[in-house]
Amino acid sequence: MSIVTKSIVNADAEARYLSPGELDRIKAFVTGGEKRLRIVQVLTESRERIIKQAGDQLFQKRPDVVSPGGNAYGEEMTATCLRDMDYYLRLITYGVVAGDVTPIEEIGLVGVREMYKSLGTPIDAVAQSVREMKDVACSLMSAEDSGEAASYFDYVVGAMQ
Repeated sequence: MSIVTKSIVNADAEARYLSPGELDRIKAFVTGGEKRLRIVQVLTESRERIIKQAGDQLFQKRPDVVSPGGNAYGEEMTATCLRDMDYYLRLITYGVVAGDVTPIEEIGLVGVREMYKSLGTPIDAVAQSVREMKDVACSLMSAEDSGEAASYFDYVVGAMQ
């Protein structure tokens, strides 16, 4: 839920007008919109590159994942791993656009640890894949934009630990 929606819902629940502080937060949200959209554009347009490079880095650092018996062993399972990485990158774009982690949490992180545990997938490897995507993605942006984007990647990693 964006800051705009949250502010309106809260004010309406209390049958009041938006407060000066809420209006200031909405103004900051609107002002930062161009930057958030620029970040999402980079992430979206570079998604294949981000996934490919981050996957390669993950598999170099975690050869156990692609070795026999590993969760990404074989062409089909490697494709599944890369598909999951793409899913988390897409969730991150939702959060950046909203300027809030709520879409990430509500759409993709509820029960994620339990799901991967039931599949026998090491959650630390999934978290590492998100860190690798963060590194690749942030290398494609300005320092200011990468600082903003990094916080969303870090949120996903933190939720997995």
